[in-house]
Amino acid sequence: MAVIPVSIADAPYEVRIEAGLISRAGENCRPFIRKDHVAIVTDENVAASWRDAVTASFAKVGLRTEWLVLPAGEGTKSWEHLASVVDWMLAREIERKDNVVALGGGVIGDLTGFAASMVKRGCGFIQIPTTLLAQVDSSVGGKTAINTPAGKNLVGAFHQPSLVLADPLALDTLPPRDTRAGYAEVVKYGLIDNAPFFEWCEANGARLLAGDSEARELAIASSVAAKARIVAADEKETAGIRALLNLGHTFGHALEAETGFSDRLLHGEGVALGMALAARFSARQGLMTSQDAQRVVAHLAAVGLPSKLIDLGLDCNGRRLADHMLHDKKMDAGTLPFLLMRGIGQTFLAKNVDLADVAAFLDEELSR
Repeated sequence: MAVIPVSIADAPYEVRIEAGLISRAGENCRPFIRKDHVAIVTDENVAASWRDAVTASFAKVGLRTEWLVLPAGEGTKSWEHLASVVDWMLAREIERKDNVVALGGGVIGDLTGFAASMVKRGCGFIQIPTTLLAQVDSSVGGKTAINTPAGKNLVGAFHQPSLVLADPLALDTLPPRDTRAGYAEVVKYGLIDNAPFFEWCEANGARLLAGDSEARELAIASSVAAKARIVAADEKETAGIRALLNLGHTFGHALEAETGFSDRLLHGEGVALGMALAARFSARQGLMTSQDAQRVVAHLAAVGLPSKLIDLGLDCNGRRLADHMLHDKKMDAGTLPFLLMRGIGQTFLAKNVDLADVAAFLDEELSR
């Protein structure tokens, strides 16, 4: 088992990574459960694959399970479902020192974590991420949120989990498209500040996506270690360090908003296309070479991720997409910092980007 500490000053915890962990969830979670039962939030797809195994694992350590099964999909990160989770937790008399289990992908983790941040002004929760995106990114670091008509993840809280259990075997139950989408977040860590890891992705990404267990475990552990280091240095994104984790997200969230937060563009696909756009925009601004930008685009395309804006078939212009960015969480005194690159592994926060330049660039991308 790989055990990676997340050294948050007031709320340290572990991320445990090993094949088979979901089937051993009970023994791993038992020290964090005070009562004779455990509350678990999941979605319909995950329940179909893992409910019986998880129920049995908790039964082995003397715990009965109570389940809330929600619809699958990004639409579940809503006010309506947040209220239903909170009401369900209150009906089960969840207390501040209790831990609720979030079993699922980023949607379930974000929603359950946000509900946990509010119930009794903050109770505990355990993340058992079942998608690659959640295992390498959203389950670690304590960002929880829901979507609103104004934009993605605009209402939420920083609320760290008590424990994270990442089981690479869970990826075997996913559609290939979902695994590819999660892989975008793996590539991101190479582009932020680790060029050798990006080279590893170029050499091994296809093997990971084909199901190679060694490649998957190495990618998950490397990604979690990178995120843990950044989060420990800047838990609440006040020093500008944690903002680096948003590479590709400003463009990506605008595209998700334009496509209605739907299955037309999965979050990881939006991040992939956002990173491709960030690379090309960086090259257009003279910040990175066109050769490096093309390497980024080529790798994303090679593994089947979207890399060209025109392929989305959007019926809008660059200004409309740029307007979505005005709701970005990074907005500061009316300006929007952008994550751009000086090269592969050299991401930085640019604070002087003109949205008019971004809109003009997007117009070009929409036409080629």
